[in-house]
Formats: sequence, structure tokens, C-alpha cells
Amino acid sequence: MKRAIPLYTFYKHKYGSELLIDIVELKNIKKFIAGKQAHTLSYYDITFITEGEGAFSIGNQTHHAVPKDVFFSKPGEIRNWDIHHIDNGFALIFEEEFLSSFFKDSLFVQHLAFFQPGTTSAKLHLPEALYVRFLSLLQNIKKEIDAYQSNDVHVLRALLYEALMLLNRAYQSLPADDKQNETGNPYIGRFIRLVDEYAECEHSVQFYAEQLCITPNYLNELVSTTLNISVKQYIRNKIMERAKNLLVYTRQPISEIAETLHFSTVSYFVRSFRQHTGTTPLLYRMGHQP
Repeated sequence: MKRAIPLYTFYKHKYGSELLIDIVELKNIKKFIAGKQAHTLSYYDITFITEGEGAFSIGNQTHHAVPKDVFFSKPGEIRNWDIHHIDNGFALIFEEEFLSSFFKDSLFVQHLAFFQPGTTSAKLHLPEALYVRFLSLLQNIKKEIDAYQSNDVHVLRALLYEALMLLNRAYQSLPADDKQNETGNPYIGRFIRLVDEYAECEHSVQFYAEQLCITPNYLNELVSTTLNISVKQYIRNKIMERAKNLLVYTRQPISEIAETLHFSTVSYFVRSFRQHTGTTPLLYRMGHQP
């Protein structure tokens, strides 16, 4: 039986009319995650650990989580946390639309240091004073949600904005080596987001250049200068990252993974995977699958 990576979507009408923000306790969502089941989310998530300690993975990064740690995940990132040893915490979750429809900057969320596209955020450990302040802020957000009335979201937006700005300031104070890489170039940011969205079905440099309304040569120049890698190789790296995730976290046959990732033949996929990793898809799965 095939085991796909579960995708959890936002429960927009949990409180009656549509509301795109929520706070959930980790102890209450453990029952929805079987064992150490990897999963993805369709929304933004900021997880605060309050009790217990254990492994917390996002993308290809695994951290040892302890109380006062904070983890950030973007839509589509693969997550996996140790429900047996991380006893409790809070997840502040929201849809980008909740803020982008209000601020003049439609990419406000993506411009936050810990939510920039194409990168995986580092762990943030809160000092005592900020940790206490955040617990109080999360309680206020929860109270406002519980008292929510249709279209009355201004206080909630203000509280979420305060939380994001405080975290952004704390995250930016991390040593440079601990942070994700930042590009600052608008074309690069859009390119990264496009590859995140279309890598499974679009493999050509031409496609991404056309989406950005620039030439393939100019796109290559930008990517090579900023990311120190060619456009073709960046796309291929993203495809192989998807392939690894499907091999590790699903039981899809190799042939089906090749089809999912739009390789023309299974042999071409196997050859490409071996060139990228030094091993075959089957051997990779056998050596990495939990």
C-alpha cells in the first residue's frame, strides 16, 4: 500500500466564519500524527516548545528541540517531530492572505528573515524574558480568537504583527552562520518561489525565464552571481530533493516517482539520480527510509 506524505490544510471555518489564524497546542494534535509521520502544511507555522525535548525536523535540517525553542516552517516544507518526547508547546499558524490582504507589501510574510523562499530557517532559542512575553502574547491571541466575531480581525492582525516583528528582530540577531542565506534580489526571490512551485513538472530554464519576463542568459547570470550555481543545476537540485523525499517518506514505486517528477523514462530518472547522489533510487530508499 502506498504511503503519501500527508498534507494538512488550514481549517478556515473552525470558528464559524472564515478565520485564517489559529493557535493549537501540540499535545492536542499528536493524535493526528502517527508515530514519527512526516507531513507538510499548506500554511505558515511557528512552533514554540514548552515541555519535553526531542528531534524536530524541517526540510533536510534536524534539530534537538528543548523548551523555549522556536521553529518556523513555510507551506510545502516537510516536517517531522518526535511526538513521544516533545510533550507540549504551541503552534501559531496562519495563511499568508491574512496579512498580505492588509499590508501594502503583498510579500510581507516572505520578506521576514525566517520565511524567505527557497531556504530552511534555523532554530531560534528565546531568552527567558522574551519567552515569557511570548507566552503572554500567545494567550492574548488565543483569547481574541475565542471571542472572534465575523470580520473582526483588526486586533488579531495587530497581535500577529507584533509576534512576527519580535521574532524577526530576535532571528536577525542570530550569528550570520546560523541563519538561512538571503538574496535580496527580487528576480531571485521570484525565481526561487517559481521553482518551489513548478519543479516537479517544469525542468527547463526557458520556462522560468519566461515567467520572469527576462532572457535565459540574464536569469543564468543573476542566479550564478547570487547563488553561485547555474539555473539548470538549481532546478535539478530541487527535483532531486523532491525525489529523495518521495523515496524516504512514501512507498511509491520508482517508476511512479519518475512519472511524478516528469522524467521521460524510468531509466533517465535512475541515471540522473545516480549522477546527483552517487547511488540508485532503490539503494537510497533502503538506506534512508525509517
